[in-house]
Amino acid sequence: MEIEVTQEKLSKALNNVSRIAVGKVTLPVLNNVLIRVDNGKVSLTTTNLDMATVVFLPVSSSKDGVITVPAKLLSEFVSTLPRGEKIKLTAKDTKITISAGKYSSVINGSLADDFPELPEINEKEAVTFKMGVDEFKNGVGQVIIASSNDYTRPALTGIYFNTHEKTLAIASTDGYRLAEKKLVKNVQSEINVIVPASSLREVLSAINDGMDEIEISFNEDLARFRLGEVEVISKLIDASYPEYRRLFPKDCNISLDLDREEFVRVVKLAALFARRSAGGAIVCEAKNPNIFSVKAVANELGENDSIIETEIKEEGKITLNSRFLIDALNALTEKQISIEFSNQVSPLVLRAKQNSDYTHIIMPLNS
Repeated sequence: MEIEVTQEKLSKALNNVSRIAVGKVTLPVLNNVLIRVDNGKVSLTTTNLDMATVVFLPVSSSKDGVITVPAKLLSEFVSTLPRGEKIKLTAKDTKITISAGKYSSVINGSLADDFPELPEINEKEAVTFKMGVDEFKNGVGQVIIASSNDYTRPALTGIYFNTHEKTLAIASTDGYRLAEKKLVKNVQSEINVIVPASSLREVLSAINDGMDEIEISFNEDLARFRLGEVEVISKLIDASYPEYRRLFPKDCNISLDLDREEFVRVVKLAALFARRSAGGAIVCEAKNPNIFSVKAVANELGENDSIIETEIKEEGKITLNSRFLIDALNALTEKQISIEFSNQVSPLVLRAKQNSDYTHIIMPLNS
């Protein structure tokens, strides 16, 4: 096997694939990147058995062959070489020689026979759609913050892609908060799959400024995300997702319009004190005449009480986790937002004032 390629292209490709090369003692080959040249087509592949990243590498010349070599070592070696250098990789048996100008190294690899076979999407049965990269990146970023790290409830560690009224939405919840983003309208296919949040973080990490479109495919047990020359293939979570739309409050007595930047500021001020209280609790209260206050008390430090002037039609208060509220506010990018709640035992609902595509719900703390 032989490849000639620029340092920049090879370093970028290795950086993309090496992130999921993990040190599993029971299967050392998972530390490796599979380098394959087949009829002039060069691919770099890594996997952790739950997902795989494949990068197709444009090269100036090549000879067919295949080998696996330690991904981190190769990536770090190539990234240290001078930019602009032409790199030649030559593999023979289980060794690969990397040459670039006056620099040269030999790395011990292993036969490709030991590398796990990658699952493939069935193109005929798969549901496939495309969307803008920025829209995908922003939408997943808004939702993934509410996913759970509790692996005793595997469904909640993923992002739920689902169609409802011909709209593709993504949702996540950890049981204390819930986020939903409507992504694509006029979807004709039925989609109900759970993609691991870890796989979507890998997709987000693979996005760069030169990418405009993402192609997403689902079949019975796999998801594939294509971004130019990069593919991320992931197993789906085999579980039933909660019927989360039942958690959306039907009626809220209190509805307020707020300047997001001002709300963020007063919540952050309260959070300085809330960190020392149980659950990071802050109290949000609507009270006449036209005052919305955000308050936190820490017995050993003191207390904070900030106010925002806004139209108040009905009074009420709610106690929330300050970190959850800051996360939700950071996910909302619009200048004007609306919040709704009813009482101390009902959730808080946050949305952009002019856009209902994103909804974030936070369950209240016991007062």
